[in-house]
Amino acid sequence: MNDLPNVQTELFHIPDRRQLGAADSHPPRILLLYGSLRERSFSRLAVEEAARLLEAMGAETRIFDPRGLPLPDAEPADHPKVAELRDLAQWSEGMVWCSPERHGAMTGIMKAQIDWIPLALGGVRPTQGKTLAVMQVCGGSQSFNAVNQLRVLGRWMRMVTIPNQSSVPKAFLEFDDHDRMKPSPFYDRIVDVMEELMKFTLLVRDRSDYLTDRYSERKESAAEVSARVNQRAM
Repeated sequence: MNDLPNVQTELFHIPDRRQLGAADSHPPRILLLYGSLRERSFSRLAVEEAARLLEAMGAETRIFDPRGLPLPDAEPADHPKVAELRDLAQWSEGMVWCSPERHGAMTGIMKAQIDWIPLALGGVRPTQGKTLAVMQVCGGSQSFNAVNQLRVLGRWMRMVTIPNQSSVPKAFLEFDDHDRMKPSPFYDRIVDVMEELMKFTLLVRDRSDYLTDRYSERKESAAEVSARVNQRAM
């Protein structure tokens, strides 16, 4: 808690696994993505604040650096940065996506990262049933264009996108000279979002396989098994 000067310690609660019916196993694994390559990237700084909060709540975090990630399909999938991103996606149980708003939308850098994560990879679905929190930073007045787009993508990736979200207006005013976020209602909202993400991750992670077990996929699997049996019998 020494690294969270804006937090009132007596009001900061670590999500209770017992109340959520979660197994007392490894720390929740959270991957954080940001959408800017600027030297002083406010989406990266917001993600770093989020990671500090998540770690204080008991999570294990990884922040992916998008520098060097090629455009989708510009390189083969075994490109080192693509492989790194996909490995992290499979490792994670939840994610945080934070993008600047540029021209009323998320950045291409943010979208490229999401586009490199497939719905299925070698029989594994890297995002299905995992939790997601969405955030954005704004250069001007508060907007929700980027987070709304990220929500659409989260649903497309079959993720459990939590209800709460964060949008930080005039982000250049919200960070001090040491690149730490100043105390404000915007900071408090990030605390709220990370607390909610932790709760949903603990609630879902041991039940993800059951929650994503679908009739259509069981039917498809049964047909594949039947076809293999018939082929061997011929």
